[in-house]
Amino acid sequence: MPTAGGGDTSRPGGWWGSKSTPAKVETYTRWSFHSFALAEFVAVGGPMIGRFGHLGPRLAVPLLLVIAVHCALCVVTASRALDWLRGPREQPLRLLWALGVVSAVVTVTAVAIAEHGPADRDVAEPVAGILMLVPSFGAGIVALGVRSRPRAFGWVVGFAVGTGVVSLLFGMPAPAALLFSVAMLFGGGFMAFASVISVWLLNVVYELDEARETRTRLAVVEERLRFGRDLHDVMGRNLAVIALKSELAVQLAQRERPEAVTQMVEVQRLAHEAQREVREVVRGYREADLGSELAGAKGVLDAAGIDCTVTGPTTGLPAQVQSALGWVVREAVTNVLRHGNARWCAVGIRVLKGRTVLTVENDGAPENGGPGRGAGLVGLRERLAEIGGTLRAGPAGDGRFLLTAEVPSPSAAGWETFPSGESTASSAPRTSVSEVMP
Repeated sequence: MPTAGGGDTSRPGGWWGSKSTPAKVETYTRWSFHSFALAEFVAVGGPMIGRFGHLGPRLAVPLLLVIAVHCALCVVTASRALDWLRGPREQPLRLLWALGVVSAVVTVTAVAIAEHGPADRDVAEPVAGILMLVPSFGAGIVALGVRSRPRAFGWVVGFAVGTGVVSLLFGMPAPAALLFSVAMLFGGGFMAFASVISVWLLNVVYELDEARETRTRLAVVEERLRFGRDLHDVMGRNLAVIALKSELAVQLAQRERPEAVTQMVEVQRLAHEAQREVREVVRGYREADLGSELAGAKGVLDAAGIDCTVTGPTTGLPAQVQSALGWVVREAVTNVLRHGNARWCAVGIRVLKGRTVLTVENDGAPENGGPGRGAGLVGLRERLAEIGGTLRAGPAGDGRFLLTAEVPSPSAAGWETFPSGESTASSAPRTSVSEVMP
């Protein structure tokens, strides 16, 4: 429904509600990696700020600046790497190398301070945090910009081995160097694994969305082909016979033979027969079955992660009531999927005296969304008005959107049933035999 869409960005949640599911997953992925950088600065820079007096400004300030630069590089590199994975940008090779170099510089500096700096516990703890976290975050973000998984985890192994070698070169005892190397291997491996899984999940979501759109387009194409085939089967034979009969009538008329009139009468009969068959084909495509529409709607909404419940009788209703309400269900469910951020949808059917009422309610609608004047709803109102029905749609409070359709039952006053089984309002104009198409 139009007002259930999250296009209104002036209210809280409107910006998020206006996004598609793949866009939401991409936004969540991006801000997850941005939060990793913030977590790194808090985890590494926090202890340094707390022990600023013990480290001294000459040591603490440069380290904090270098860590801030590393965190900023992580944010920018993660953003550009995701852009590259989604296609708009080229691979950020310079940023990847810059992040790797800065990570290595920070690691070497931390090792040098640990071995040759002040022998103070208040200094050793922040330095240990730098050794364990900075290269891990750096390797994980670098892995985000590498398409090959073995190469991504190769970066992690390289950082781990490099950390151990540098620690040994600066005189760190072998057990401590091995400890830092293993911690770097597990920390960087976890970050690289998170990067690989996030990219895989993001690609899967986009591929599923593209597959759903492709399936929808294929269904439309298949329906068009079926309609064209049915129309060809109906019209091809009749038009061929009409052409032959007309040609024969022309030849007979040129010879002033009285049989020409008989042939033209036969052409007129065939034309009316073709008209009737085309109407039946079009009528079959225009009618919608309520039971099939409800089953399809529940399946589609459940597949989209929207909890759908259907209550009330779905069988035994007159054909024209099922057709009218089937169109309402089709349009309402389409709008629930297209607009808003619904988590549940409830469809209810009530058979009252002389009328049948259908309600479709869902959450995720903005409070100031308006009464619902989309083209689809306007078309539904016009369709229901032709048979004496009504349609109401609009916000129902608490973020809910409610659509109510009422259709008179054939037994109600103003309806009459014809021998062919079709029903219409007595006030509607009858179709004459001379009309070409309804």
